[in-house]
Amino acid sequence: MTVNCSLWQENSLSVKRFAFAKFSEDPGECFLLFTLILFMFLASLTGNTLIALAICTSPALHTPMYFFLANLSLLEIGYTCSVIPKMLQSLVTEARGISREGCATQMFFFTLFGISECCLLAAMAFDRCMAICSPLHYATRMSRGVCAHLAMVSWGMGCIVGLGQTNFIFSLDFCGPCEIDHFFCDLPPLLALACGDTSHNEAAVFVVAILCISSPFLLIISSYVRILIVVLVMPSPEGRHKALSTCSSHLLVVTLFYGSGSIAYLRPKASHSPGTDKFLALFYTAVTSMLNPIIYSLRNKEVKIALRRTLGLRNTLTMNR
Repeated sequence: MTVNCSLWQENSLSVKRFAFAKFSEDPGECFLLFTLILFMFLASLTGNTLIALAICTSPALHTPMYFFLANLSLLEIGYTCSVIPKMLQSLVTEARGISREGCATQMFFFTLFGISECCLLAAMAFDRCMAICSPLHYATRMSRGVCAHLAMVSWGMGCIVGLGQTNFIFSLDFCGPCEIDHFFCDLPPLLALACGDTSHNEAAVFVVAILCISSPFLLIISSYVRILIVVLVMPSPEGRHKALSTCSSHLLVVTLFYGSGSIAYLRPKASHSPGTDKFLALFYTAVTSMLNPIIYSLRNKEVKIALRRTLGLRNTLTMNR
């Protein structure tokens, strides 16, 4: 079903309003997907909020590693909130339209949180590298000021790339049809709606994606190569196990995030299809955000203890009321 675009900019071919394609003509399938995404969305919000609260309220977790983890939880909350509410609305109502400005806003925040997470994961890998490879200098090299600067750079990079990409995409003319064959305003489906030959635009977006996704990933790889070299020369198996165990959660999160993101944005254009793109979008917006709190809480004893204290404190306050 193609939505007719009736709103056009004056003296221009560019549309003022878009609409998201219907997931299915079967209301049962749409409701099933709505229920599944809503569950993952609520689980993600609850898990990431609890982890951020636990870290903020537990003095024992006021260390660089958990400072970055709290930032990661905040990014995940923003990441999911930027796209999933509109996605849920589009699944069960006929209100699938979105204005050009609304679409640009959604793309900006989605890009901001996504790129910031790429950079923050690199900062977290650097933190683990300093902790394992230079333990005697760790306190000075990863001071509060250094950690704050790394976090600000991560958020700042996301903001700069988000503004640049959004301005670049929405400076194009969109001739119609105005139906976005996707769950949200993402780069590939919007480029497919642009007028004329967009090969140069696609190349520019691909280069930016390579730089913004691959550069932090290379920093992560180099950090873990250095960690592996140091761990292999450790004399005791207990020391090696302890060192690697502090990295396991981060490695798993990096694999999920970069695996789905790389497949979505860095694979050849010929292999793109609406069905595959939607599945990947669902995975890296809803599934990974839901799994991250589970990964960090199940594999980290200190986070488990802090979460129990946080939940116990909330229960106590509720009973007192």
